[in-house]
Amino acid sequence: MSTEVATAPESATAPAAPAKKSRNARQAQAMPVLEKLFALYPGLFGAEFLPLKRGIFQDLMQAHPDAFDKAALKEALSVHTRSTRYLQAMASAKPRHDLQMQAVEPVAPEHVYSAVVELYRRRQMRKQPDALSRLQRELSHAVQASGLGRTDYLALAGTPEPEVAAALEEVLGQVERVRAKDAALLQAFDAAGKSVMEFAFAYGVPATQVRSMLKRNGRNDA
Repeated sequence: MSTEVATAPESATAPAAPAKKSRNARQAQAMPVLEKLFALYPGLFGAEFLPLKRGIFQDLMQAHPDAFDKAALKEALSVHTRSTRYLQAMASAKPRHDLQMQAVEPVAPEHVYSAVVELYRRRQMRKQPDALSRLQRELSHAVQASGLGRTDYLALAGTPEPEVAAALEEVLGQVERVRAKDAALLQAFDAAGKSVMEFAFAYGVPATQVRSMLKRNGRNDA
């Protein structure tokens, strides 16, 4: 084994690596830029956050070349996108938006999943009693929004911690059952050639159930 590289003693005169800023310090430093972003784009950075399009930093610099310092803006966006409120927006699977508040692209399923898992970890750290139930609800929404089957969704999930893995398995089973029922109901609806109300009455199912099924399958037959 090579011994060419020796460990420097603690008394060495080499400059120490700068300490990482605390989360609170980063937030405080980013606040002036975040307040400016809120004033310029309240629909994106205001009371309700929305997922931002990829490349939003370049868009902001192009739209306001003299308003932001590049490094400060990057830091502020980093703080913003790591915030719990932003993660909640990502977990909702809402589309990404540009500076004009236009939906421009979906959030990738793996990014939705990552946001859901990170929210669960934060709730666990705060010892919130509903952390697991909220994880299951958000995973169910994420799986359904993704449109992916079991194999593909498990592939993007990787190897999560046991609690998340167990919740995901349960959710995937529930979603598969819902999709199977939807497929049968949709086939019957299309074959019947009736309105939602007529079909619901004839088949003895609530009209709200039929409308929910159609919505999940991207149909506007209500």
